[in-house]
Amino acid sequence: MTIWTPSKESLSHPYFLAIVEQIAQGVSRGELKPGEQLPPQRQLAHKLGVSLPTVSRAYEELARRGLTTGEIGRGTFIRDVNTTPDAVSPYVPERQSGLIDLSIFRPIGDTIHLDRMKATLATLAVDMPPSTVLGTRPSAMFARHRSIAVEWLRLCGVRADEKTIHLTNGGTPALTVAFLTACQTGAVIATEATGLHVMLPLASYLGLKVQGVPIDDNGIIPEALESACKQSKIRALFMMPNALAPTAFVMNESRRVAIVEIARKYDLNIIEDDALAPLVSNTPPPFQALAPERTLYITSFTKTVMPGLRTGYLVAPERLLPAVENRQLVTNWTATPLIAEIAARWVEDGTCLELVQWQRTALAERHKLVASILDGVPYHSNPEGLHVWLPLGEKFAEDEFVSHARKQGVAVARGAAFAISNWQPAVRISVGSTTEEELQRGLTVIHNLLHSEPEPVLFDM
Repeated sequence: MTIWTPSKESLSHPYFLAIVEQIAQGVSRGELKPGEQLPPQRQLAHKLGVSLPTVSRAYEELARRGLTTGEIGRGTFIRDVNTTPDAVSPYVPERQSGLIDLSIFRPIGDTIHLDRMKATLATLAVDMPPSTVLGTRPSAMFARHRSIAVEWLRLCGVRADEKTIHLTNGGTPALTVAFLTACQTGAVIATEATGLHVMLPLASYLGLKVQGVPIDDNGIIPEALESACKQSKIRALFMMPNALAPTAFVMNESRRVAIVEIARKYDLNIIEDDALAPLVSNTPPPFQALAPERTLYITSFTKTVMPGLRTGYLVAPERLLPAVENRQLVTNWTATPLIAEIAARWVEDGTCLELVQWQRTALAERHKLVASILDGVPYHSNPEGLHVWLPLGEKFAEDEFVSHARKQGVAVARGAAFAISNWQPAVRISVGSTTEEELQRGLTVIHNLLHSEPEPVLFDM
């Protein structure tokens, strides 16, 4: 039996991604069936006239997208579309001794955070509401919390009625509920072409399809979105418009208005992830304010106040409230009452806003450090955001750059982990994941790598 192979004549830069797209299209057209074997990597590299690392990167990307599965000693096979891919984290799973970890996406932490939590827990030991440990009915437990949430959401630019607010255990649980609410199994969700790293596996687990839409420095391109709507039966649109997306853009108001018009024209539900609100200041009105009748708005405290404060808010249109309530019950039942209580108290007494302002000031200093060390290097960031997006261009192979940085004790996140469709080599660098001293050392390693000639990765014998 002849093993299916990509076309050499159709290859274009970057080669590894062209190989991925050809195989993905082969699966889509039914030319490649579940269980069908792909050529061995060395054989395919020889046939296409490309390097073995190029084919290896292509096969890694195919596995990340959930299109293939590998069996040691047997080869690489097309995966059954009814199975789901495992999520591949862009960050180092565990903190390793001596490693400067700039891969994990998190805010800056200091003694102020620990002090505030200790003081609140001491207070709770005296006057904890009984429902915090004895309550089981979400509607009854969180009536007070929802009224407090109204004030916090106003700082995010959202004017919400209490009944439209649902407490969640943070951003990802809220996303799960929102995806299940916004469209039915088998439907298509559009999103940024370079976007949320858990988007593909999460959608696959939920039985949804994802279509990446081209972006520019202002987010999703309206013309590209409309073209996608004409070609596919898209039911929902997921976006991260305020410095949360990998390329760190803040979408301007006119772009948001244009996208809302398209959403109304094609009856798309909008899912808006605003996890950095209100840390990023002076942002345009959220989609929830522009199109409240079709927007599910998500924000949380994890990225702006404290990583351990894993709670947040999901605001939904009234017509979708029954669906949100049911999906919340079957996926989470309810938010964790103790954490929700701490967040509510901190919103009431000003602690949340104090820590957001502290974070904003600390991040500004970190970004000054980035600008100093990476002076002259093109990168994308927001001075109140948590990361830097560093395009590598054609000079550096992404995997080799990441590997060289790691060998010098610095971990950064691979750009490919955020690729939904089209993608160019890049790395994401967290500015809040470690101390200022370690950030400076890590950025210096990255600067030196950028100003050196690319080298193959050689492993110690």
